Amino acid sequence: MVPASKVARFTSAAPFWVSLLLLPLVFLSARYGGWAILLPPLAAWYLYTALDVVLGRNTENPDLETPDKALFWYKLLTWIWVPIQLVMIFGTIWYVTGADHLNGWEKLGVMLGVGILSGAVGAVYAHELMHQSDRFERLLADILLATILYGHFRTEHLLVHHPWVGTPRDGVTARYNEGFHRYFIRVLLTGPISAWKAEKAMLARRDLSPWDGANPFWHYIALQVGAVTLALLVGGWEGLGLFVFQALVAIWQLELTNYVEHYGLTRKYLGDGKYEPVRPHHSWNSDHRATNWQFINLQRHSDHHYKPARRYPLLQTYPDSEAPQLPLGYTGMTFLAMIPPLWRRVMNPKVRKWRKDHYPEITDWRPYKRGEFPAPKIR
Repeated sequence: MVPASKVARFTSAAPFWVSLLLLPLVFLSARYGGWAILLPPLAAWYLYTALDVVLGRNTENPDLETPDKALFWYKLLTWIWVPIQLVMIFGTIWYVTGADHLNGWEKLGVMLGVGILSGAVGAVYAHELMHQSDRFERLLADILLATILYGHFRTEHLLVHHPWVGTPRDGVTARYNEGFHRYFIRVLLTGPISAWKAEKAMLARRDLSPWDGANPFWHYIALQVGAVTLALLVGGWEGLGLFVFQALVAIWQLELTNYVEHYGLTRKYLGDGKYEPVRPHHSWNSDHRATNWQFINLQRHSDHHYKPARRYPLLQTYPDSEAPQLPLGYTGMTFLAMIPPLWRRVMNPKVRKWRKDHYPEITDWRPYKRGEFPAPKIR
């Protein structure tokens, strides 16, 4: 166990700040174009996977008694990323729309790198911030999500995904044998509707209409309109197009991660519409060192779902017997996810083994795929 006194040190928090080292690569890609546009994706996708091979796994767990005030350096990283991302997105749009040395493909290549950082870094930080009870941190999460036009994700994640993870009611839990591309389209179409219904139900319990100003959707929409307007102001119609492109790239990155986190894993159905409580074995876990620096311990996902309010520096990892382990960190796994036959070859045997290990009594998994369970017998 890592003692609280060590967890609190800046030197312990510093490795998580490595994402800042990706920012100069965006500048270089915009400044020089050509092959330089490959620098951000190469670093964000492949560098950390290579580092995982060199640095291995980190199976140490921090002391859970570490006080929240001792986590300042960890929290500061997520706070300062908000102005950084705003400058990165809109500053790059302003620059590339006026850059004569970049052709159309090069401009898209630069914004691909921006979108990767908005999704693989910004969306991850937004996820951390939205789980906090502090209104300031939740506002920061909403601003980050507005820059990728995905404001509803906060509602969908907190009110739908966490309560219903590993069940057919959660659209973000990837079904067994479901390829990523089909999953991506499904989530894009159903996510906003699911989030709206969740907020509508919450408001109904307060005797309020879904059109009431208390619905956070109006907040999400206002922030997104502001982001779109800013893109128009700094880059015109071309700038707006580039902004939407980077947002789509970021959403793709975010949903790639969602796809990996729970693929094929389900909670046991208990009857009468109820499922067993969430446990560490209902999420894929990964304690690869370098990619956990990049994703601020999001890969310790088994503990995150078990204890959602726990801040990222305190997330625990588990032995293989308690939580299923991914063979690679998220960067390597999302690469596999883009090639469904390869993904199934790697992951389907792991899902089948997980089923035998945790639920040997379940012999028919078809209802879990369809979400149609037989009615309980009346005695």
